[in-house]
Amino acid sequence: MSTPSQDGQTFHDPVSALAQSFMNFVRMIPGREIVMRYIASSYQNDPIRSLLELVLFIFAVRTILQNRTRSGQNTKNFVQLDNKEIDYLVKEFEPEPLCEPLNAKEQQELDDVPMMMGHSGPRVKVTAPELSGTQPREVFNLGSFNFTGMVNAPEMTAQAQSILREYGVGSCSPPGFYGTSDMHMKLEKTIAEFVRKEDSIIYSQGFSTISGVIPAFCKRGDIIVADEGVNFAIQCALRLSRSTIYWYQHNDTASLETVLQRVQKQVKDKVPLRRRVIVTEGLFEGDGAISDLPKIVELAKRFKFRIFLDESYSIGTLGRTGRGLTEHQNVDPDDIDFIVGNMAVAFGGAGGFCASTAFAVRHQRINGLSFVFSAAMPVMVANGSTTAMHLLTTQPHRIANLHKNVRKMRSVLDQIDSIMIPSAPDSALIHVQIRSKHEPKSNRLSVPIADKQASHDLSKAEQEELLRQIIQRALNQGVMLVRDRKLRCIKPEITVTDKLDRASLRMAITSELTESEIAQAADILRASIVSVLGDSRS
Repeated sequence: MSTPSQDGQTFHDPVSALAQSFMNFVRMIPGREIVMRYIASSYQNDPIRSLLELVLFIFAVRTILQNRTRSGQNTKNFVQLDNKEIDYLVKEFEPEPLCEPLNAKEQQELDDVPMMMGHSGPRVKVTAPELSGTQPREVFNLGSFNFTGMVNAPEMTAQAQSILREYGVGSCSPPGFYGTSDMHMKLEKTIAEFVRKEDSIIYSQGFSTISGVIPAFCKRGDIIVADEGVNFAIQCALRLSRSTIYWYQHNDTASLETVLQRVQKQVKDKVPLRRRVIVTEGLFEGDGAISDLPKIVELAKRFKFRIFLDESYSIGTLGRTGRGLTEHQNVDPDDIDFIVGNMAVAFGGAGGFCASTAFAVRHQRINGLSFVFSAAMPVMVANGSTTAMHLLTTQPHRIANLHKNVRKMRSVLDQIDSIMIPSAPDSALIHVQIRSKHEPKSNRLSVPIADKQASHDLSKAEQEELLRQIIQRALNQGVMLVRDRKLRCIKPEITVTDKLDRASLRMAITSELTESEIAQAADILRASIVSVLGDSRS
């Protein structure tokens, strides 16, 4: 390009020529008008933004070019080792431990755990250091949650083999993609019919089910009123919801009413659009107590609260046909907004469920994080729960035998004055605690469990040691029990003196033992308790 001078002459300007060549090249680029219009508009409206974009573009180009050339650089800055030196370093390498080593007490507890040989069931063969002889010994299994005998039912094994051949082990995909099969949908329909709700949704893991259900409906600013004795899975769900949590004393409807009144007074003049729910268990995992569901429903209607009911340990154990606490206490399931359960407990399978309205179920398919981000359960496991519900419906003797065995066991244990049983008389999950010398003999069921002032004359470590001796003696006589492992509540006010945190011996009654076998197990347990604690601790 030539540029005129002051005297009228022209001369060739190299910069202008280069600029003109660049503009000609730009005009050849497809879509140049859009790019130029964007640059012009961006520069006129926000020149700082244009400068920032240019800097980021240069940085990106530099990074790409640097990564391409880095692999070709020499390795003079790296130490060259031969194979012998590498083998020596690998042999001498000692990784840091992932956790602290076990102390003497923890190591003893680990060594005392009996090892089960073969499949689980009502009668199992175990080995343990304290057992005499070298051969495994057959014992009655009262430590596994096999209430209705679904773990060893031949129908469960047959369906698993058949479904495995037809469907394989599963797609290993979330249900919302291609992980859902017709057997999953059949299970959801069966659960809804079994618990008498409109619809249901199944989750792959039982523990994380409630952690997906509650946060899907309760957010920051919502109000949750929860029982102090809810299990650890529910506590995790309450924490994930980030809602405002109010606690009422364990299994105490009078305390629940007081808390609901306080909540109503506090939020009366504030934002009314808050979700308000009551969270409790049907049969409490921590102590075997049973909720007063009719009273909770009455309070929920009066104060306009919804109800989340965890029936993990009541489904399959309570009620004439095993349909849970609603059937046991003659409560309309429509009065319970959400019924949640763990299918690994009652149905001998895996995963969990939430039964509610069709709208609430559809909401969880998008907002239930435990459902959305988990692979669907294997088809044979899902069909196993369907088979288990069919067996409970067509074989009523399973539930009848379970209730009969529970009454037989309690008739023996209730006569021992050195122990306290916080569990309800109808509970198939029985907890046995050491009665304090400060507590009356009638304290087992007459005094509310939430009494926080009742301190124990023994420390928790001393209680655990005595329970360990009882478990060892019972195992030597042919009954396998377990000591309940409690995790501290997220509520800091629950201290070691609270009865919710006491050491306890836990047993799960099964319908698969005969009347004579359960009587024999009860006599062995009584003899073991009396030999360690005596008949009375007065």
